Amino acid sequence: MSPPRCRAVPGIPHQISFQIEDHEVLRWNFGQDYPRPCFFPVLAPSGAHLTRMGHPGAPDHDHHQSIWFAHNKVLGIDFWGNSSGAVVRQLQWFAIEDGADFCRMAVELGWFDGHNPAPLLRQELIVELRPWQDAGEYTLELQSRFLPTASSLEFAKTNFGFLAVRVAKSVSAFFGGGMLTGSHGVQGEKQLFAGPSEWMDYSGPTQRNSDDWEGITYLDHPENPGQPTCWHVRDDGWMCASPCLNSAQLTTEDVPLQLRYLLYVHQGKVQAESISEIVRYFRDLRPMKLEKSAVNHIRWQVVRG
Repeated sequence: MSPPRCRAVPGIPHQISFQIEDHEVLRWNFGQDYPRPCFFPVLAPSGAHLTRMGHPGAPDHDHHQSIWFAHNKVLGIDFWGNSSGAVVRQLQWFAIEDGADFCRMAVELGWFDGHNPAPLLRQELIVELRPWQDAGEYTLELQSRFLPTASSLEFAKTNFGFLAVRVAKSVSAFFGGGMLTGSHGVQGEKQLFAGPSEWMDYSGPTQRNSDDWEGITYLDHPENPGQPTCWHVRDDGWMCASPCLNSAQLTTEDVPLQLRYLLYVHQGKVQAESISEIVRYFRDLRPMKLEKSAVNHIRWQVVRG
């Protein structure tokens, strides 16, 4: 039997390579070299890097790790920066699935305050990579459930959290030749910072000898809390949906906080027609969930709820 079109391939040290037609398009890194896991590299349809590790000009922003999860006010503890001692660690994986149309990964992350050996909370993260219609384009669906170890836990009001994207230097509006665009067609940090948007896009030139653009569209699911979601964005090259920007978010044992996001990696500049199709697709997708598997040798499986 030939390998499937879409594969999630574990590797060393502490990596999972996400591949489409035998070509890696992104990689999950969960070793302890950094305070939290991240996706890097994240490749454009051309094979160029769409994201980067760290800020192009600010050494105190090394916590910017391509695509990553963090929050800077969890019971007063800063999980955003690198200096508090708080870390996020992968505790275990549940499912790594390959397929003709998609591949998936389900893992559990522990958020540790740096003092107590037990985590403050556990993050159940389910990821689905799916090729999109045009050659080389793809979507990355990211679904998280935040499970407190106490009866409840508050993520305080802040614009720092939960899912952040640091784009490549050439895609940045300030450091490169790119452009930040919101769902209403508005462009630039001054017009978009802290404002509501259904999605946010960062696109720009990715290749030295070409004027072609590529980019990432970051979609917020309409069922996420804090609607309409506002955004923390910068012309220097990053974007983050901020469900806690206007109010705190509570997660409990009985009703865990669930957040769903979709990243669309595309060719060219952002196109309203393509994005509207992606928006409809993501809006209508049922959430994913983990189930015990009835298949021999497979403990868990990811299904749509």
